[in-house]
Amino acid sequence: MKHKIKIVFSLVAIITLLGLVSQKLSAQTVNDTVKKAEFKPSGKVWGYVFGDYYVKTDADSLSRGNTQYAGVAKDANAFEFRRAYLGYDYAISEKFSTEILISYEGQTLSDNATRTFFLKSANLRWKNIFKNNDLVIGQMSTPSFPMLSEKIWGYRAVEKTIADMRKIAVSNDVGIAIQGKLNEKGNMGYNFMIGNGTAQKIETDLNKKYYGDVYFKLLNQKIIIDLYADYEVVKDAPKFQKSKTAYKLFVAYTSDKITIGAEAFQQTLKNNVIATDLTTGKTDSLNSTSIGYSLFVRGRIIKDKLNYFARFDGFNPDTKFDADKLYLSGGTPVTEEFITAGIDYTPHKNVHIMPNVWYNSYANRSKNVTGKVKSDLDFVVRLTFYYIFK
Repeated sequence: MKHKIKIVFSLVAIITLLGLVSQKLSAQTVNDTVKKAEFKPSGKVWGYVFGDYYVKTDADSLSRGNTQYAGVAKDANAFEFRRAYLGYDYAISEKFSTEILISYEGQTLSDNATRTFFLKSANLRWKNIFKNNDLVIGQMSTPSFPMLSEKIWGYRAVEKTIADMRKIAVSNDVGIAIQGKLNEKGNMGYNFMIGNGTAQKIETDLNKKYYGDVYFKLLNQKIIIDLYADYEVVKDAPKFQKSKTAYKLFVAYTSDKITIGAEAFQQTLKNNVIATDLTTGKTDSLNSTSIGYSLFVRGRIIKDKLNYFARFDGFNPDTKFDADKLYLSGGTPVTEEFITAGIDYTPHKNVHIMPNVWYNSYANRSKNVTGKVKSDLDFVVRLTFYYIFK
């Protein structure tokens, strides 16, 4: 009996010892895993450059518009950089990250001959400040087009999206933003921001700009829908207030072989125009409304080597223009149409060579105008280069 008791106690002791050893080994494994998974701050440098060799074969005789080649003389040709980015992203902790970006985008020093850089982004991101939502403060991309429509268009190296090209919205601003997902899949979300409204320039007034967009990525993220709006008071005065209100809709179908997209906007500028009605002689401040739409397609010819792209835009800077009024300020009679198309040769995934054409036409709605005053165009042939380092 005593022998059996000793055996039982021995078995209990062995089992207990094995349990303690097992617990210790398990705890050590957990500790090792925690150590391996322990966060380490890290950063990365990245950037890209794009530019062209261009030849301007036709030029608008009145140098109208404010696009890339407006005002450039006929037969002008040059090698030129249009953008150079140098950025650094740094992860401070699992909750905080930051980025800084300097950019050259055609600006020069006061001698108008030396290229210079400006600060385009410098912000702090507080990740998951509450579930599926980040708080961002500093200089950052706005919800207007950089976050979605520009990426889906995919050819910023060729031309800006229509809202950017027609200066309806800015790509970056200084302020505070909340960026969130509406579901766990992350295929629905929103971006809201309050900023200075001055892009990279210093704030000079008390007014702020309010941005917001809501997006949906449907059918396994093949259908993209984005609704955007912004509002800004641009001038307070005793008699009237000037403001800008913009709305934009972006819709696209995207796949490996082809992407098709459409974008449309409307912007109303309150009290932007002063005009005299020639029939009544009354002078008054008026609102102006601009509208624009863009249709594009891009696709694959040879996988990872050769793609194509094409785009058509229509732009009316003042739908309320009246040829029977005398405009003392504001009032734009000229509508514009834009076309670009080309081939994207990719010898390496981070190197693109893109022969393309760039066309912008002008049509004047004023009375009694003829010839090139009535209609004219800018036409440019380009070889665009674009390379990425990261």
